[in-house]
Amino acid sequence: MNRQVMRNILEKIRSYHRVIIFRHLRPDGDAVGASKGLREILRSSFPEKEIYLLNSDYSDYVAFLGGEDEEIDEKLYEDALGIVVDTATSQRISNPKFGLCKELIKIDHHIPTDAYGALELVEEERSSCCELIASFYQACSDELVMTKEAATYLYTGMVTDSGRFRFRSVSGDTLRLAGMLLDQGVDTEQLYANLYMKEFDTLKFQSYVYQTMEISENGVAYVYVDQKTRLRFGLSFEEACACVGYMDSIKGSLIWLAFIEGTDGVIRVRLRSRFVTINELAESYGGGGHACASGCNVNDRKQMRELIGKADALLKDYKENNEGWL
Repeated sequence: MNRQVMRNILEKIRSYHRVIIFRHLRPDGDAVGASKGLREILRSSFPEKEIYLLNSDYSDYVAFLGGEDEEIDEKLYEDALGIVVDTATSQRISNPKFGLCKELIKIDHHIPTDAYGALELVEEERSSCCELIASFYQACSDELVMTKEAATYLYTGMVTDSGRFRFRSVSGDTLRLAGMLLDQGVDTEQLYANLYMKEFDTLKFQSYVYQTMEISENGVAYVYVDQKTRLRFGLSFEEACACVGYMDSIKGSLIWLAFIEGTDGVIRVRLRSRFVTINELAESYGGGGHACASGCNVNDRKQMRELIGKADALLKDYKENNEGWL
């Protein structure tokens, strides 16, 4: 734990009247949970300060957590402290006005690729950015206030980014921090209902994925979803991207890929793996992320097939040189 960096961040927050929080584009549960959780902690701890959460897009998946703040006058950014959560590179920050802030702090758990903050708290071993925010609170609990609302936001991000605490990145510290949040009264039954109950059309789409997915020679599972298919099932782009998780339990398939065509014609790729490190493959296509969960874009079906081929070769090499995988 970077306790001194956490204390330095708290001191920097104390020195500003206005704090603006940002996160990455096309947010997942962790980005939303971390940004909303931090906002709630700071508002409860410093009621005299102006604390904003300002971004250009949002998430249907966790819309049940409530929205963000309305845009403020551009001049108000100039004497504000900006805090960016769960975002490895400045190019992925949702609000392009982040650069107007007087100073910037980065709080993240991704593999470092872009140093953009005057102060940076980056712990890539954390299972989620929400876990890191919870740790920040714990390290500074003599001055910070945790509420049930903040705990719910943070617990949501921890659950979603850790695969319900199943991924390798989950540690004893992860569960201890999760327990601390649960002690605030998080309603887990209501939370899990919001996260995991599915619309009928979503279940039909899941069936479609199982019928159309393919497996490469060495075990890469993959599926392609074009705009027509997404509209046929009445899915948002975010809901369509979630199909990568449908392929995570196939024996012998240690890499699975979802190719989702966007409205701009660009094909977004979600890469997931078990045991195999895939972030470097994503980086070779201009993306990145975690060792076993990354994303990137490809321009067309030809480049899609190329990426599948590279993933297949990567998996072949892993299987030939490792034991104990299923």
